[in-house]
Amino acid sequence: MNKLQHFQKYKFRYEVVVIFCYFLINSAILATSVVMEANRFGVPSFQLWEPFVWEFSSALATILLLPACMWLLKKHSFDWGKIKAFFAVYLFSSLFFSLAHVSMMVAMRELVYWSQSLDYDFGNIFIEFFYEYRKDLWSFIFILIFIKGYGFIVSNLQGEASPIAVGEEENITQRFDRLLVKKLGKEFIVKVEDIEWLESSGNYVNLHIKGRIYPTRATLTQLISQIEEQGFCRIHRSHAVNLNNIDSITPLSSGDSEVKLDTGKILNLSRRYKDAFKSQLL
Repeated sequence: MNKLQHFQKYKFRYEVVVIFCYFLINSAILATSVVMEANRFGVPSFQLWEPFVWEFSSALATILLLPACMWLLKKHSFDWGKIKAFFAVYLFSSLFFSLAHVSMMVAMRELVYWSQSLDYDFGNIFIEFFYEYRKDLWSFIFILIFIKGYGFIVSNLQGEASPIAVGEEENITQRFDRLLVKKLGKEFIVKVEDIEWLESSGNYVNLHIKGRIYPTRATLTQLISQIEEQGFCRIHRSHAVNLNNIDSITPLSSGDSEVKLDTGKILNLSRRYKDAFKSQLL
């Protein structure tokens, strides 16, 4: 397994680790900067732990809002024909982002201060919200640009597959025999019959073909309905298999089974899909 394949397999884990490391390091730097600046002018007016609570509560609130930012980009992608509506939606979303960020941040600070038998004073709510919104607006824009840029880079590195329909029109139920893969500015064709197994991954399905992984924007249910007649069967809620690539099937005491492919890959056959699997094998 090369580095790209390892990244594709554990992509979500890598993303979570990088996000937490970034915010951990950034928050630590900001907090220590506050402490150092205060010490330059004599004795600080706060306890040593307070700047860390301020910065880490802000970082944690931002992390909790990342899924909402990702959903927003998928739900309202940029469209020149609706540019006014686009900016209106994102302006409103930035206000919601800031309001949610401030609310969660202050709630966490209040909780920590309460645990220390102290009171946290956020200040005048209108003035402080305007102050926070200036920073949150920039953070909001940066997060959206980063998510889009990251998605573009990853899709170009690992390639993204899209069906080539059999016939004049393509729809979500139409059968197809080939996939067009776009990778690093190039396009090439892969055959559906070469797919060894399929793995559900959020809004994508990862196609495992000859040691490579190609994501395609679809649900596993949708994709199986299109290629089932070509020898594919769903064996689990998260994956399906090409019946022509099965080497052996081993029953388990739990009622499930293990399906071993000719590549050595072992997949779980869930009891829920066992009857349909058997009928398709006959």
